[in-house]
Amino acid sequence: MKYFFASFFIALLFSCNTNYTEQPQPNQLIPEETEVILKTSNLENLRSSLNNNDLIKALSKNNNAAANFKDLGFLSYLNTDHPVYIAFSQNQNDSLKFAVITKNLPSLIKFDSLIKHTEDIIKTKSKSIYKTTLEDQVFYSTIIDSIFFASNSKHLVELARPKISTDLELQKALNASSSDKTFSVIYKSNDQFPKVFKTEELSSAKLSDYLMLDVTLSQDDISLNGITKAIDSSKSLINIFKNTVPQENKISNVCPPNTEAFLSFTYNNYKTFQEQLNRFNKKDSLTAPNALFENINEIGLIYNKDSKAIFLNSIDQTSTLEQLKESNPIETYRDISIYNFDFQTIFKEQFSPLITVENASHYITLDDYFVFSDNLELLKDIISNYQNDHTLSSQGYYKNLTEQLSDESSLLIYGNNEELFSVLKQNFTNDIEFNTNEYKASAMQFIYDSDFAHVNASIKKHKAKQSSNAVSEEFTITLDNDLLTTPQFVTNHITKQKDIVVQDVKNNLYLISNEGKVHWKKQLQGKILGKIEQIDIYKNGRLQLAFATPHRVYVIARNGKDVSPFPLNFKDEITQPLSVFDYDKKKKYRLLVTQGKEVLMYDQRGKTVKGFTFKKAAHTINTQPQHFRIGRKDYIVFAEGTKLQILDRVGKTRVRVNDAINFSSNNIYLYDDKFTTTTNKGVLLQVNQSGKINSADLNLSQSHHLTTTSKTLVTLSENKLTIKSHSIELDYGDYTEPKIFYVNDKIYVSTTDLQSKKIYLFDSQGKSIPNFPIYGNSTIDLDSIDKDKNVEIVTKGESNSLIIYKIN
Repeated sequence: MKYFFASFFIALLFSCNTNYTEQPQPNQLIPEETEVILKTSNLENLRSSLNNNDLIKALSKNNNAAANFKDLGFLSYLNTDHPVYIAFSQNQNDSLKFAVITKNLPSLIKFDSLIKHTEDIIKTKSKSIYKTTLEDQVFYSTIIDSIFFASNSKHLVELARPKISTDLELQKALNASSSDKTFSVIYKSNDQFPKVFKTEELSSAKLSDYLMLDVTLSQDDISLNGITKAIDSSKSLINIFKNTVPQENKISNVCPPNTEAFLSFTYNNYKTFQEQLNRFNKKDSLTAPNALFENINEIGLIYNKDSKAIFLNSIDQTSTLEQLKESNPIETYRDISIYNFDFQTIFKEQFSPLITVENASHYITLDDYFVFSDNLELLKDIISNYQNDHTLSSQGYYKNLTEQLSDESSLLIYGNNEELFSVLKQNFTNDIEFNTNEYKASAMQFIYDSDFAHVNASIKKHKAKQSSNAVSEEFTITLDNDLLTTPQFVTNHITKQKDIVVQDVKNNLYLISNEGKVHWKKQLQGKILGKIEQIDIYKNGRLQLAFATPHRVYVIARNGKDVSPFPLNFKDEITQPLSVFDYDKKKKYRLLVTQGKEVLMYDQRGKTVKGFTFKKAAHTINTQPQHFRIGRKDYIVFAEGTKLQILDRVGKTRVRVNDAINFSSNNIYLYDDKFTTTTNKGVLLQVNQSGKINSADLNLSQSHHLTTTSKTLVTLSENKLTIKSHSIELDYGDYTEPKIFYVNDKIYVSTTDLQSKKIYLFDSQGKSIPNFPIYGNSTIDLDSIDKDKNVEIVTKGESNSLIIYKIN
């Protein structure tokens, strides 16, 4: 079935040990007739990755592929952190059958209240089968020993039962799959393997019996790593490399940069390789090897437009030249002789089906490399590019590609963007519409081991090296629902880099890697108030997320699980973001919860701190309580009504401020060792440690913004942004409050015009960062999030997406 290769891509876009024990495992319910198995340990990451990978999104628009897998739409309502197996097979009418198998949970399937669905129960002798109609889709499901089994085939559900697998190779493939990748796919049938070869002879040959691929998806890349194995050594192409050692593939050293495709195969012993190939081709094993190839350890085929060239890599150039028996050259080009070659069919005779070319009538020698072709212009093109060191191996996109591959391989297949498009058409349909121009290089390699072969493959967009100060969009992540909060960076204590947290309008909190992988999605009680903090409760370097919603205080571990005894539940509404204090930097945290006029203090164990004496203010608390340290003294500061409260650690008044203040909506900051804010008239107020107020009229509008660090003060009034003493006139618009960042010993100040959807970024002198403004739809977070020293930005894109930019 032509579209079967698409199955594990398209399936979820609509969702967008062999011993039998008393407690069976989900993989023990995989139907026997299964041909392809998809396995994922992170269903949410899989859905997100499929929805955000540009290539797969384009393929999903293919009508034929979409029609084949429409029945899998119910997977969008599957909610689980346990491994999920999706088994595909065909019935007698060539129609797709699937089975979805995972551990049963009380809330495994959640239908949106707006989705029309009905459910009926069908009783059989051995089980109850649930028939679910979801709009125009029907699927059947049952529970078997705490395992959920669903299918579009009632017959498969009726037959489902745990059993001891007799297919040991399949079990090995399942066990070899990685739980860290986006998903794994296991092919049981060579007929369903992806079509990657350029010739019909190779495509029709049986490669092996089993293929397992761990798939990693990002927005721009698809990476595959796995194994393939053949049971019968004489009938599978991969076993022609048995008892050989892979060598370094050097064919790219002579390929012109515009090479469409190449195939390269290597061996350490020509005689051994020839014996295995003869066995595969069912030739007389006594057929003598050709002496020309005795010192060759790599042979390849180069495709360039309508021409082909055969490549040999010799470990003994002199001996190879002797076998070629050079005559007088027919032509010399750039001091390189071009010779006639009379034995044009020898390559097909010796290496079919790998090479089927019969008309290589000329050849050239380039150091240890020998190139044969009937096209003189192609040979001259190879000569000129080789002499100028302008070959495929010198191109940035090829170097970037080979970072994902091993230097040595038994079989290596390469294709440019046009070849990738051709492969896509082989596996989907001829009417597929997708621009592959950015995918300049893709490759797949097989590295033979003892009785199996490792498989690596990469399909990558090429990103040209950015010039200094260039701003590039790294990736966009589309979520299931619209964003509720602005995305924020948090520290990944494992990698020492940054991850991203964001909440959607259905109160799902996402943790996303700096490469766009969704680690998990967690349902919360309500909207997160303010910024998410990070704490180290156990003082072991492992960080947790801490924050409040209107009626909960959460502390969540990196794996998305609640840390006991959190979340804390509150009957009365929490009215300010959670304040987290670490007075002496000894990880003895205090969590401050604000409820109207009241302030409640908890320790990291969720226990009330009895020594904190401040309980209730006279008026509603207007700002999030802040902790500042000046010298050796601690200050807890917040506004309530017209009063500025400045407390000590235990909640007693430390500084008494007698004057009434008509506060603006801005927070309280510590600037120049003074407690700093503004009035609703735009007057700057600074309170010293004695309670004395100094004021300065900055001529700010009523709806102004203020933010500071200890040494930098920034205001925004209408379209006038002031950084320290530097003023910038912006276009009139609807601006977010400015934010100050300090990264790599440099100060950045940002604001976003929500009207024109432009992000502005300035340095401490008020100078615009080059190439700004850029597109964005919210305030930003800015930090260095990966191993390089470049700075990244995260912001809201469309209503349901976030964007990562890199400043080079």
